[in-house]
Amino acid sequence: MSVMKVIEVMADSNKSWEEATENAVKHAAKTVKFIKSAFVQSQSVVIDDNEIIKYRVNVKITFEVK
Repeated sequence: MSVMKVIEVMADSNKSWEEATENAVKHAAKTVKFIKSAFVQSQSVVIDDNEIIKYRVNVKITFEVK
């Protein structure tokens, strides 16, 4: 049996939600080991002058506690 923990990370990107999700996982991986999954809980954008300038995600990251 494994013990799992979930943290929430908010991240953004100028290009896409996919890149924002990758940024969240990369940022979490700096201090968390054994990441098993990521669940995008919400997505949003920042708009300026009718253009999307930033993609944002709130990601739940699950990792194994050893």
